[in-house]
Amino acid sequence: MTNSLRVAVLGGGSFGTAIANIIAANGHHTYLWMRDEDRAEKCQFERENPEYLPGYKLNDNLEITSDLEASVADADVVTLSVPSQSFREVARRVAPHIPENAIVLSTTKGIEGESFLLMSQILEQELKKVRIGVLSGPNFAKEIIQNQFTGSVIASEHNSVIQCIQKVFASKTFRIYANTDRYGVELGGALKNIYAIVTGMAAALGCGSNTQAMLLTRSLAEMTRLATALGANGMTFLGLAGVGDLILTCTSNLSRNYRVGYAIGKGESLAQVLDNIGQVAEGVNTVKIVKDKADEMGIYMPLVTGLHEVLFESKDILEVVTGLMTGAMASDVDMQGGVQ
Repeated sequence: MTNSLRVAVLGGGSFGTAIANIIAANGHHTYLWMRDEDRAEKCQFERENPEYLPGYKLNDNLEITSDLEASVADADVVTLSVPSQSFREVARRVAPHIPENAIVLSTTKGIEGESFLLMSQILEQELKKVRIGVLSGPNFAKEIIQNQFTGSVIASEHNSVIQCIQKVFASKTFRIYANTDRYGVELGGALKNIYAIVTGMAAALGCGSNTQAMLLTRSLAEMTRLATALGANGMTFLGLAGVGDLILTCTSNLSRNYRVGYAIGKGESLAQVLDNIGQVAEGVNTVKIVKDKADEMGIYMPLVTGLHEVLFESKDILEVVTGLMTGAMASDVDMQGGVQ
């Protein structure tokens, strides 16, 4: 690879745009693919993504296009930043056009429903002869593009992937740390969305800082319990892609999932809330998927169960919350052993 690489970022949402802008600013020939032709042309002409990141000028090295095949032609790195529901479809469409031995990266935080596959596992199924990695962490796009200090994690079993992404994607304010536990890093990014809904609900109900601290740490315990049962490294959840992302998503109004929980806590219906937000809140789908997997495996996840009752079983929110707060007091830290 030469110093200046060809990079394609597929998905013109807020995070895809912010990442593509950093890569372009680093001097790489960068394409940002958007599905909608009119929107792509408008963003290319105006040098701005007004739908997701209004008011931020995009780097001149960034080319915005709706031509999927052209965007990945001769690419050294291809990044998929599309919602989980369309991830496999985009991966399948782009598969014939990605060069052999290219690096293919997922930044999507979600789980495929029936299969319980993570996004990088979908890439393994749909793509051949590429090197796969995952980028995840406490990363709000609006703050990234404002050049606020941000930490993220690149996870891959290939050292060449880690080294390349750290060099190409990092900036003075966007710092990228390494991890070889791709599955754990990806699980952390998907699972934390559930708990952002929980903490948003708690905030709407007037719960204070003590309750928030309890919810965050019990959420971390649940995430780690499921992840280790699935074969991930529990220590991964003590890093940026675990507790770091959990804290960010569960404590900020910039989080779509937190806003979903807050609105439901204020009495709005799930349908109303999702319509008002107008963007994908991955946590809503993830609740169903994780509840089914936890039941199947016999994993104790009371916060997931309680949230499922509120969102999909029409249970009274105060009754469910009271039940969660007064439930069994088990071990504090599962990794020390003891009961769940």
